[in-house]
Amino acid sequence: MKKLTILINILALACFSIPITAQNTPSNEELLKRIEKLEAEKSKPKDWDVTFYGWVRTEYSYDSRQSAYAREYQLNLFPLDKKLDANGNDINAADASNYLAITTRIGTKIKGPDVWGAKASALIEGDFFGNTELNKSSAGSGSMGLLRLRHALATLDWGKTVLTFGQTWYPSFIPEVYPGVANFNTGIMFNPFGWAGQVKLTQKLTPELALSLVAYKDREFQSANAAGSSVNSATFNSPMPTLHAQLQYKHNNILVGAGAEYQNIKPVIESNGLASTQTVNSSTFLAYFKYTNTNFIAKMYGITGGNLHHLVMLGSFAGYTQPNGQEAYKPIKTSAVWMDLASANPKIAPGLFVGYTKNDGTESGYKTLYTRGIAGTRVIGDIWRASARVEFKQNKFNIAPEIEYTTAKWGDVNTDGKAGNNTSRVSNFRGMVRVMYSF
Repeated sequence: MKKLTILINILALACFSIPITAQNTPSNEELLKRIEKLEAEKSKPKDWDVTFYGWVRTEYSYDSRQSAYAREYQLNLFPLDKKLDANGNDINAADASNYLAITTRIGTKIKGPDVWGAKASALIEGDFFGNTELNKSSAGSGSMGLLRLRHALATLDWGKTVLTFGQTWYPSFIPEVYPGVANFNTGIMFNPFGWAGQVKLTQKLTPELALSLVAYKDREFQSANAAGSSVNSATFNSPMPTLHAQLQYKHNNILVGAGAEYQNIKPVIESNGLASTQTVNSSTFLAYFKYTNTNFIAKMYGITGGNLHHLVMLGSFAGYTQPNGQEAYKPIKTSAVWMDLASANPKIAPGLFVGYTKNDGTESGYKTLYTRGIAGTRVIGDIWRASARVEFKQNKFNIAPEIEYTTAKWGDVNTDGKAGNNTSRVSNFRGMVRVMYSF
């Protein structure tokens, strides 16, 4: 009897639970709506999106001669002139080597909600190159190995019109057209390099043609310093930014462009005990070309102008004494051209770089040359460089051995700032291996 009662209760519970369960179970139509809602929420653009990127990078280098450099030979510029001791031996004929990982890089890309109908984005990037050398006279000072700001910019993109503001490449550095060398010098001395605080407006005139207008201030690297001035004060003292205009054409495998800029800097505000209004006014012109296909990449670039010191190139400005004892200034002119040919193979990619730059001098009658490439009464007349590399790539890992030969002509400074008498060539051979793991 007891067992029968339990069985009846179980059957009754089952009978009453069936309709209740059926009422709580969603229909196929309701399930489909829920799935569609979840998919819509998943595919809905995020208000904010942040991604990180960068690489670990190490370079192992050997130089056959002493060179002008930055950060313990990480960045080699040009071989130093002969320096003879009492026995006639060239002191600068000494070799050097180093292992450095200070170009390791980290960055973040940020996308946010639209602003005034434009797609808004930002980028922040740094490395550990530092901004100053280690100081021999005060051990431990200097910023080498410390975090350095490379890029910090925000962009508003309306499709045909793009506005960029912050710190990023000098407009004469073309991100799509720069030497693909393994060396961190990135073709420096032949190709402009560095970042500047700026405002940039890019307008698409056609789907292939764009016009860019830029106003910027030197940041890194800076203009040369006149006597008694502080670092980069020539830029601070001028209320006028450097103005740059550039046209760029892209179509299929071809990219070509040309640009011009006007710069006004004021080296000092005081000269010979008097207020100074003297400025350096200079203009620069550049052009570039790139061709790519699935197998081959060819790039070419040329630039000529005055006071290119801030682009890590030869030249800057000269000082002239006026009747009242104050100093006036004229730009020192520089020209450079380079070509880079490389394979586009995704696994093994050889490449070749050739570059040439020349000191085009200044007006005669100067008293002082404030320029890169001068040592006492000797000055560089020209530099050329050739390098060959092979990149071995596997996923995000890259090993690139490279050999590089740089030669510079030194001579006595003549009346127009060029290398005149007693010219001689000195050369440096650099062998290096770059190892990178990107993320």
